[in-house]
Amino acid sequence: MNQAILTLAQTLESKQSAVLATVIEVSGASPAQVGAKLLLRADDTTAGTVGGGKLEEAILAECRKARAEGQPRIAHYVLAETGAEAIGTLCGGDVRVFIEPYNPPPKLVIVGGGHVGRPLKVMGETVGFEVIVVDVEPGRATVPELDAVALNEDSYVVLITTDHISDEAALRKVITSPARYIGMIGSRAKCQTIVEHLAVDGITEAQLSRVYAPIGLDLGGPTPQEIALAILAEIVAVRRGGSGQMRSHFA
Repeated sequence: MNQAILTLAQTLESKQSAVLATVIEVSGASPAQVGAKLLLRADDTTAGTVGGGKLEEAILAECRKARAEGQPRIAHYVLAETGAEAIGTLCGGDVRVFIEPYNPPPKLVIVGGGHVGRPLKVMGETVGFEVIVVDVEPGRATVPELDAVALNEDSYVVLITTDHISDEAALRKVITSPARYIGMIGSRAKCQTIVEHLAVDGITEAQLSRVYAPIGLDLGGPTPQEIALAILAEIVAVRRGGSGQMRSHFA
């Protein structure tokens, strides 16, 4: 098996990101051959090759851009010293490369199972999240169970424990994390009280403004399944940049 493809499979298995570059078109003299593959991993190590030299350097630079933007693209390289898209070589050929980022699935962390957590887990998995359910012991001011959960910029945390003490403890744990979304269930009064507690203890206004509380879009449904749907709808809207508004123009 091609080394880049084998390494990509191993990288995805370990839930790490990577960018795969594949040469799709070559004309004229070039060190690259159609089908050659180069993989760039999150730690900037590589596997495979597209011929080395300045061409490979240019392709790796484009891979880093694709990794940052999360979008695939086709890159064109002219193997000449001067001119548009030239990379400073004398080969004289043209190369086109398909560059495709691969990212692990977004992570949905449900702190507290229960009636809402169960359907939320199923729904989250259905739309492509890696779902982690963290059960906590009610009434504790600490949540050591969260220590084992690694949160990143594509993590979405839902605090739906059975009591306000556990919710506050969990919020204290995740408020300084890089998680993209932190939502907490409960009444406005409860959520406001917890936020005030954290503010007194030095959590900044900017950090507290990241918390979605009360959690979920206002869909009007009172059942655990409908509440779970409202929570997931809000998370998807945050992740994809949606407004959460109805799209119909004929109401």
